[in-house]
Amino acid sequence: MDTQITVADNPARRRYEIHAGDDLLGFAAYELGDGLITFTHTEVDPSLGGRGVGSTLARHALDDARDRGLKVQPLCPFIRGWIDRHPDYASLVAEPATE
Repeated sequence: MDTQITVADNPARRRYEIHAGDDLLGFAAYELGDGLITFTHTEVDPSLGGRGVGSTLARHALDDARDRGLKVQPLCPFIRGWIDRHPDYASLVAEPATE
């Protein structure tokens, strides 16, 4: 892939999107709450598996959450797994609610 890769938040669609030029490669969908971002689903073009596209997307989305002072609820298995493999992001995960 020689085309510039960009990741940007698309608040109107409630997702972070990763593009190569004008081509959408994948997204990480979320819901925003009070001081919390819940990642619900991540999808990357299957033909790009193993090329780091999903990791680039996850890192950008989580860095943005950190910069915005948000805690993260990783309901999406991909984001949850990515955080598990990158423990320096574990402090972003919101404590489970207790009743």
